[in-house]
Amino acid sequence: MPLDALGQDHERFDATARIVCLVPSVTELLFALGLGSQLVGRTGFCIHPAPAVRAIAKCGGTKDVHLDTVRALRPSHVIVNIDENTRETFEALQRFVPHVVVTHPNHPDDNPVLYRLLGAIFGRDAAAEHLVGAYETARSRLGQRTAGLPSRRALYLIWREPWMTISADTYIGNMLSLGGYEVVPVKAGTRYPALDDAEIARAGAEICLLSSEPYPFRAQHLAEVQSLAGCEAQLVDGEMFSWYGNRAIDALDYLGRLACGQLGCAA
Repeated sequence: MPLDALGQDHERFDATARIVCLVPSVTELLFALGLGSQLVGRTGFCIHPAPAVRAIAKCGGTKDVHLDTVRALRPSHVIVNIDENTRETFEALQRFVPHVVVTHPNHPDDNPVLYRLLGAIFGRDAAAEHLVGAYETARSRLGQRTAGLPSRRALYLIWREPWMTISADTYIGNMLSLGGYEVVPVKAGTRYPALDDAEIARAGAEICLLSSEPYPFRAQHLAEVQSLAGCEAQLVDGEMFSWYGNRAIDALDYLGRLACGQLGCAA
């Protein structure tokens, strides 16, 4: 039987599964696997694929799940994530949901495992293998495009006031590494450290990448960050770096274009 990120066994289910997904990127993946018709609940942050997802009932946010709403939907399965949902939510769901499936991809190469896990549980093995093949093709293409490119020290910013960045051992950090970017270490042992202007100035970054989420960095922030860091600044699509699932396939191509200097919005 398929094992989730906690090592829990999940038996194969049939087309009667009623699924609530509390992970935005996995909601998108469920549609890609052909399971949209069995999805009965989502978070307000589950916005893809639009407009199809709008017909699915909202159950609060990733951190403030409305448990009564979930209960009323009578799900057979709820899908959660170790980073995005709380332990308290997981434990509460276990009291009334027959199957709570735990996910935790921490590297882009964990995506094929995720595809196969959900494909096996919900009888979408062929669709899962199609995604695996597409991921492996995109992964190979990225390697070919970036072969021989020099490594660049990157500071990836996700928030402003205070400034916040990511560490190398996050999903985002591992995605960047596939494109030849070395995440600038800021504070050891902190996955999403806050930093001040002086820490940005002495980080030694060769490029600063300003993510479109969770903070909506815009073109007007480029000059500010460039002045602080003393290096090039670039706007990037945050979903491409932080959304796993089927989005990772397009993300590998996006990363290749970024590494080869084929994206705009730089200062």
